[in-house]
Order: sequence, then C-alpha cells, then structure tokens
Amino acid sequence: MTEPKRMNEEVLAGGGVNHVVRVGSTVRRPVGPWTHTVHALLDHLKEAGFAGAPRAHGFDADGREILDFLPGHVANYPLPDYVRSDATLQAVAVMLRHYHDATVSFTPAADASWYLPSREPAEVICHGDVAPYNCVFHDGRPVAFIDFDTAHPGPRIWDLAYAAYRFVPLTDPGNGDFTLPIEEQSRRLRLLADAYQLDDNDRAALADTARDRLEHLVRYMHKQADAGTAAFAEHIAAGHDSLYLTDAAHIARHATAFTEALSRTAPQQ
Repeated sequence: MTEPKRMNEEVLAGGGVNHVVRVGSTVRRPVGPWTHTVHALLDHLKEAGFAGAPRAHGFDADGREILDFLPGHVANYPLPDYVRSDATLQAVAVMLRHYHDATVSFTPAADASWYLPSREPAEVICHGDVAPYNCVFHDGRPVAFIDFDTAHPGPRIWDLAYAAYRFVPLTDPGNGDFTLPIEEQSRRLRLLADAYQLDDNDRAALADTARDRLEHLVRYMHKQADAGTAAFAEHIAAGHDSLYLTDAAHIARHATAFTEALSRTAPQQ
C-alpha cells in the first residue's frame, strides 16, 4: 500500500527499501533499532571533520529520523555520463578513504545495534552500500554519501569491494548497467585502488572479496525475503539475485586479470 503524502512533503525517488520524504531542508526516514547508533556515527563524522555525510537532527513527531537534505543529484540507473568518468571513480575512492579514516576513532556504545552484523577485522565502520544511488553529486562530482542504515564495523576492503562492483563496474557482459571490456574494467579497478591508497595485501584480495560480497548480498536478500520483507521479495522477483550471481561468476572468471592489474608492480595503462 502506498503511504499517504503529508502536507509539504516531497517523496524522494530511489528509495528501494524505505519510504523517504523531503521536508524543507531535511529528509525524514523510517527508523530501526540501529538508528541511534547511526546518529552517533554521523555526529562523530561531523566532529572528525568529514563533510561528506548528512547530519542527524533527532526525530519528528511521527517517529521518523530527521537528517539534512543535501543539495545535488543522486544518480540512479541508467547512469549519467558524469558518474561513469575516471574522475568520479577516483573521487569516490578518495571520499571513501576519508570516510573510513574518520571512523577509526569512533567508539560505538556498548549496546550499539547495527542493521548488518559486524565483520572481522573491524578496522572501520563500513558504509555498507557505496553505490551511485547512495552518492550525492554536485556539478558532476561526488560530494557526499547518504543512507547509512547499512553501516557496520568491518574491514576496509569489504566496503571498497562493493564500491568497485558499482563504480568500475565489475559487471558481466549481459548486465546492461555500464558494462566495459575486461581490459577497461581492470584499468579502472587499478585507478580505484590507487586513489584509495589500498595496501598490497588488500589489492591481492580485492577481486575475490568483490565476488564474496555479491554472493553474501544474494544470501541476505533471500533471508530478508523469507522473513517477509516485501522490498527484497520484489528484488528477487525482478531477477536481481540472478544478476548479482552472474556478475559474481564474471569476477571469479577474471580474478587473475583483475589481481594482476592491481599489483603495484604492474604498469598503469
């Protein structure tokens, strides 16, 4: 059932799971057990000087969280050309590195709840869904991440691997969302890793982690659908799980080429 539109509320497009509205200079979103932890994280990011995230402003009379509305454009599929550029790829990697570095000093409350379970090693607080649809662009440049519901402690590479899948992108030729030849995927994957300043150990594991990340996503989708979450059931009915598994197999087939391109000793193309 479609929720009724309240006075002065603008429904924002692209919310695949949540009903999100704009009210003036703020965004109102449904809450979960993890919301207080996310707000504490956003407060910490502000104190740490990371500007690429909205600020939290408590809750409204309807119990929804209140966040800054960040001016700009959120990219959805099919992606505009500016999202596909090398400059955007590198800027996203730099912004993600700055975000991760800012979270190192964040100490969650003892009773902190997360939407997704923590993963070891818990080096940083992963955003959990770094993708064009969770990135605000201004004048064609990425300036902020949004939708921190999926934030959770985990390794840097877990977050970067999904960003690589979405922004390089590491997609099978049958995927219509910005597919590139393997040589170009390899080149852009190296650009992403270099811009993030990824270390050698994580470079060696990035391709396999991207495959693992997609397979994990499919398992999570089915778990949520089985639990009665309509949005995930709709995604499965639309074939999203099959698409992710096809892309995971594509990454596995070309993991050697990707890993060779990521090596610091390999010449940049």
